[in-house]
Amino acid sequence: MGMSVGSGSKGGGRRGRRGGKKALVSEINVTPFVDVVLVLLIIFMVAAPMMTVGVPIDLPQTQAKAMSSENQPITVSVNPEGEIYLQETAIPIEEVVPKLQAIATTGYNERIFVRADTAATYGIVMQVMARISSAGFTNIGLVTLQEQQN
Repeated sequence: MGMSVGSGSKGGGRRGRRGGKKALVSEINVTPFVDVVLVLLIIFMVAAPMMTVGVPIDLPQTQAKAMSSENQPITVSVNPEGEIYLQETAIPIEEVVPKLQAIATTGYNERIFVRADTAATYGIVMQVMARISSAGFTNIGLVTLQEQQN
């Protein structure tokens, strides 16, 4: 361990050395660690927005509990402008039922989640749900966020 012996006098004594050998440095080099952490931070900052699924929607909050799901449901989304998306593809309202019937693997028992932005008009959301329901699909659910306890 490198220690300085002496009181700082101007004499030419041995400072921190024994018999001419170099002392061990007991410092941790954190530069490689910081480099790795910064690279990981950048990777996660770039990758995090790509992990979001579906259409960006501001969902309403409720006190309902989360549902358990064993398979992936079909998602119909309505954004604030009233555009309708099946999974992540924009479609006109007239094509909602035919496309649902085409991709439903379990028939009319397929789970369908309707996601609507809080700024979307009530009428459009109800039109979408009415079309799905009148086509014979019975397992329809509205997706919301759980309320934050203040």
